[in-house]
Amino acid sequence: MEPSKEYLFNHKGFYFVTQGATPENIDALETFEIRDSDIFIATFPKSGTVWMQNILNLILHEGHRNGTEDVENMDRIPWLEYNFRNMDYAALPSPRVFATHLPYYLTPRDLRNKRVIYVTRNPKDVVVSYYHFTKIMSSLEEVSDFSLFLERFLAGKVMGSSWMDHVTGWYSHAQDFNILFLTYEEMKKDLRSAVLKICNFLGKQLSEEEVESVVRQAMFENMRKDPRANYEKMPGHREEDGKCLFLRKGTVGDWKNLMTVAQSERVDEVLKKKMESLPIKFIWDIRGILVTPEASPSILAYFHCCKLQFDSSVFAFTLTIFTYTWW
Repeated sequence: MEPSKEYLFNHKGFYFVTQGATPENIDALETFEIRDSDIFIATFPKSGTVWMQNILNLILHEGHRNGTEDVENMDRIPWLEYNFRNMDYAALPSPRVFATHLPYYLTPRDLRNKRVIYVTRNPKDVVVSYYHFTKIMSSLEEVSDFSLFLERFLAGKVMGSSWMDHVTGWYSHAQDFNILFLTYEEMKKDLRSAVLKICNFLGKQLSEEEVESVVRQAMFENMRKDPRANYEKMPGHREEDGKCLFLRKGTVGDWKNLMTVAQSERVDEVLKKKMESLPIKFIWDIRGILVTPEASPSILAYFHCCKLQFDSSVFAFTLTIFTYTWW
């Protein structure tokens, strides 16, 4: 069950990808110079990092929002521990934004009390998304047997190590950072509210029209078509039918399409008891997302790609998006 050393190395109790990181570079991050204006996106892999990168670029950069600037998200918001493009981070203009999968204890020393946005996602969707991700990234060991990959995930023997340790670590040390916690599921439920939370956290004021533009462009299908946001140009892809599938589905509850009942119960057995200590109410299925009238402004962004039906008797939307139904 041990991961291949060709793909991963363990440093200070945490698994890194061998392509793009070294123990020396990770240690050097301790003294990485942080600016007061810096913003960090922290996540466990497959929890919405690329989505948050796009949202922040849309919020912070008018040229990204109105389409006058053609800069890829990975250039505007590079990875802290994986400098894939050999960028000079010190030369980046403020406010700099970095993405990271680091656990709280390996982040730069001066990050304390600085701005961090931490996104979590329910672990069943994380592990299924992660499994599919290994099939398209040549830097990751492709594990054909999902049962084996699931056991590695539960044992913390994947890039990012233990999902549970990562999430609980950041939540239990929240007082050390100026941190905004969001969940993937709440962003799916009401993206507009999440965008407004982020704007408030960053002290960024946008007009109503600008907010709706952010929401519209941050929708999954629009991101998938946007070459600035879809990561199709990132090196190291294994392609299927000539296409990169970095952005696969972007939904809630897809784990049900792959996991057996026994595998779902296995996740419950290992994680659910520990998760009770987290101040998060996880949503496990798209049916668990109720879109209320109060959230309806963000639903306007869906009109061009959805069929929308409102039942005023129960104050709920039945929303068919592409092939998914939200109740």
